[in-house]
Order: sequence, then structure tokens, then C-alpha cells
Amino acid sequence: MARVYNFSAGPSALPESVLRQAADEMLDYQGCGHSVMEMSHRSKVFQSIIDGARDLVKELYNVPDNYKILFVQGGASTQFAAIPLNFLNKSGKADYIISGRWAKMAYKEAQKYGDVQIAASSEDKMFSYIPETTRESFRPDADYVYYCMNNTIYGTTFKYIPDTGDIPLVCDVSSCFFSEPLDISKFAVVYGGAQKNVAPAGLVIVIVREDLLGNARDYTPTMLDYKVQADADSLYNTPPCFTIYMCKLVLEWIKSFGGLEEMKAHNLKKANILYDYLDNSKMFKGTVVKEDRSLMNIPFVTGDADLDAKFIKEASDAGFINIKGHKTVGGMRASTYNAMPIEGVEALVEFMKKFEEANS
Repeated sequence: MARVYNFSAGPSALPESVLRQAADEMLDYQGCGHSVMEMSHRSKVFQSIIDGARDLVKELYNVPDNYKILFVQGGASTQFAAIPLNFLNKSGKADYIISGRWAKMAYKEAQKYGDVQIAASSEDKMFSYIPETTRESFRPDADYVYYCMNNTIYGTTFKYIPDTGDIPLVCDVSSCFFSEPLDISKFAVVYGGAQKNVAPAGLVIVIVREDLLGNARDYTPTMLDYKVQADADSLYNTPPCFTIYMCKLVLEWIKSFGGLEEMKAHNLKKANILYDYLDNSKMFKGTVVKEDRSLMNIPFVTGDADLDAKFIKEASDAGFINIKGHKTVGGMRASTYNAMPIEGVEALVEFMKKFEEANS
């Protein structure tokens, strides 16, 4: 069977070697006689899986000892409520940087719980750039500052970490998770949905500084209280066991790849192949200012909706799938997450060249 090149923004492509290992272990995980899908989360075997996944998160990101690593359910969108419920607990104020749809949705959710304001936004130009901030952009008594590092829909990414002084910094890293090194010590909380770079859908990894735990509002749902999850080592209830197992396999693959420095170089090379073509094409154009371009999500257009639709259909027929842009912006988007091989991007560019020649 010929595999397609999957440019989906999520759930996204997984490393082929990981899929093969999971297939090999589907009926019998390492001689235990049954599948991880059937396994008790209280078993010693699964304990070794979740411990291994946690150790790899800590190793790859060099997570300091004063942070807890949690595996939780509900998707990244559930954290839009969990963040204010856990941390909007002193002044009742929080400042949000709005650089795309998901940050805007997080901001709207947080408004239910306190005095939540927009510190900076790029919505004036359809989120085609990253807004600049300084320490003075934020209220000094804010309980936290929140932003989304990489914007899946619009293809922008923060090249800087906002300077918030002593204000805790919270970051959604869902679509750039484990794609490059990140200094966790600069954040109070880092979290991400796993379905982009780390695992199938159904898992969120939260990395939270320990001193912030234990102050959740008294009406916080038990499952959203990070201290409850931390005290139970993410086993308060049945976690998404198979997704955590897949996460462990992917993190092992990243480690074998050479770690996050090598992964960043790999992703930079892929992105540059497509961006270089877009910068020189007479038909296709990128939609993001160059200085804020994402390495993970690359949106582009022809400027003609009918031509876009024709390209999407012909690309899909040729084995380049899930390349249609998000419904809110249209056009096309190629998500070049970790598991996308360089050959996939090279093949896409060759197809785009032929399409341009045939339709000019």
C-alpha cells in the first residue's frame, strides 16, 4: 500500500517507524500477552509506560526539578478553562496576547472567571503577524500572562518569549510541541495538545511549576485541578493509556533523531524548501510576514478561490492530502510537523511547480 503525504494540521502524521512498532505490539505488548489498549492503568506494565513517557518529556525539554509533568485529557481547549480556574486566584486579573483564533478562544473562556484583558493583538491584519510586547504591556498585578506560541491556522510563531517580569507566563505550545528546544524555566505553565507532533488525539501534556499548585478555586472541577492530577501522578482516574503509550514511542523517536536541536534543524530545512519556492513563485504566495513565519504550519494562496479549489483537488488526487486551509481563512496550508519527511515537502514543491506551469 502506498502511503500519502499527510499535511494535516492535526491530528497529523506520525513517524512511520512508530506506527510499525505499535502495530507489532498491538496484540502483545513486550510479552505481557495483551495490548496496551486492554491494559489496566494500575498495572506495573502501564506504570512503566507512563513513567517512561514522563522521563522523556523531562529529558528532551530539560525540565527543571521544580516542575510537574502531567498527562491529562480533554484536549488543549479544556485548558482554556483550567488555566484561570487554577491560577486566576490573587488579583483576579490576567492579560492575554491575541495572535490567532486559539488564543482568542482562550481569552473568551477566561473572561468568565475574572478581569481578563487583551494586552496586545494582531487581529487588525487577520493575524498575519506577531504583536510586539514589552514588560509595560502587562498589568503589574496580573495573576498571569497567556499566549499561544505557534498559530496553526494563520502560520505565525513567536520568535521571542514575552518579558513579563515576575508575572507568571502561561503558554500553549500545541502546534510546535517538541519541534525545537524550549527553556521551560521561563514559564509558569507550558501545555500542548499531543495530536500535532507527539501522539494521536486525546492527550494534553501540562508542565507546571510546583509553587503554583494548590490554589485552584473551590468550585474547580476535580478533573481540572492540576494539584489533584499532580498528587496522583496523572493516574487519578483512567488516563488515555494507548495515547500515552504512543506518546512514549514518539518521544523515543525524537530522542533517537538526535533530540530537539536536530529536530529543529530538520524542521527548518523542510520549511525553507517550501518558503523559498513561495517567495519566487508567480502563482502561489505565502500569507505571513517573513519575520514571523512558522516552521510548522505554512499557509499560502493563489489569489483565486477557484484556482485554489482546483489545486487542492489535484493535490489530493496526487497523494498530498489535508492541504486545504482552515475554513476561516481559505486557501491552502501545509503542516510540516516533525514526522513529515523532507522528501514529502520536496515532492509537494515539485507538484506545485508543475501545477503552476500547467495553469499559467
